[in-house]
Amino acid sequence: MKKKLGILAIATILNSAAYSASIDHIQTYSPEYLGNQAQNGMINKSSVYYNPAGLMHLENGTYVQVGAQLAVGHEKMDYNGKEYKADLLQPIPNFALYSVREDRAIFWTIGGLGGGGDLEYKDGVAGTAVVPDILNGIVGKIKPGLANFVDKGSSAEGKSLYAQTTLGRAWMINDKLSVSVAGRAVLGMKKLKGNIDIESNSPIVKDLHADIDSDRTAWGLGAQIGLNYKANDRLNLAMRYDSRVKLDFKASGHETKATLQTNPIPGLLPGLNLGNVGFSDFYPEYADGNKTRRDLPAVLALGASYKVTDKWSTAIAGNYYFNKDAKMDRIAGNAVLAGGKINLKGLEAEYDNGWEIALGNEYKLNEKWTLLGSVNYAHTGAKVSSYDDIEFALNSITVGTGVKYNPTDCDEWVFTVCHFFYDEESGHYNTKYAKYPTVKNPTYDKSITAFGLAYTKKF
Repeated sequence: MKKKLGILAIATILNSAAYSASIDHIQTYSPEYLGNQAQNGMINKSSVYYNPAGLMHLENGTYVQVGAQLAVGHEKMDYNGKEYKADLLQPIPNFALYSVREDRAIFWTIGGLGGGGDLEYKDGVAGTAVVPDILNGIVGKIKPGLANFVDKGSSAEGKSLYAQTTLGRAWMINDKLSVSVAGRAVLGMKKLKGNIDIESNSPIVKDLHADIDSDRTAWGLGAQIGLNYKANDRLNLAMRYDSRVKLDFKASGHETKATLQTNPIPGLLPGLNLGNVGFSDFYPEYADGNKTRRDLPAVLALGASYKVTDKWSTAIAGNYYFNKDAKMDRIAGNAVLAGGKINLKGLEAEYDNGWEIALGNEYKLNEKWTLLGSVNYAHTGAKVSSYDDIEFALNSITVGTGVKYNPTDCDEWVFTVCHFFYDEESGHYNTKYAKYPTVKNPTYDKSITAFGLAYTKKF
């Protein structure tokens, strides 16, 4: 009985990564990426983010870029015939300053690096909805028809944002090969806020309430190196490596745990006080004062662009995410009830390495207007064991388009839009709660559209 009632606490929210193509990483550093996602081998005003070594092939001058993206859409899950949905409305700004001279370039960027924003599930999530079903199954085994547990007002909110600033330098090795090196500082911010309210008319278990409001923050440092090889006037090849960023998150907040009490049933069950249990017993990384590693994995970015005609350029790009070499909250807690320990080992999130590939095209309509178009496929590497409430990194296909407008040789505007088509996936409640036939398996889905606007000025 102790172990079964302890399952009540498995109703938490992890970290929102709504806008990511990988687990936590994003590649939407610049609005131009939304229109052409094959940026790794391009030489343009956004190369400061994707191909900094390629800056050496821009015209000499000082460049300032300011931009903003707006991601709109939703994440949702279906559990036992009910839809749980959170709307997304997330602005993402970016800023870049770089100076290009004959023998070197210096660059500085500020913007997003990972995460996806703030998601609020006002009607709860599958992880809270499963609690009354588990209880009804437990009590139903004791006496069929006795149980009547109902979720009354549970809710959940999660946030995950990573901000970065990168400072670096690029220089020419010869007329074809250029290199870049940079250092990076990253701020990670995560939030878990949720409550479980279960109402019962059962004489066995009293009404239950648990809540948490916890913020996790971390600072980390990383490095970046890049190579660009301009084979000729038409073909360009590039590589960028972003190192792993070690992040030691520290949690700060408060929590109210549920008091697990039973009333006696003569001849069947004595009255029990099983102690307190809450969110942090099962997800200790959110316990007040706890420090836990959740790194940003290293990324290897490769790309090539080819000028087919004077008006048409095509490109291919690929990113490889070294998820398995990073520590990413792969821990499981232990709940202690009435002196008995419940070991949750085996429920840790698991990740394989992830990858994505993109094809892009740019067509120059005239001297001022250029049309952009691209498609991207992302395989996140997240295993089904990592899906839990609002953390579910789904594979996706992204289609983007946009235009560039150059009113003068020193001014450039970029307008872009893209849509993320995510795979719908089933969860793992069928194995996680295999002992409870009243528990159904959830499904997870997302739908996100992003709009971008950027302006670059050359002095």
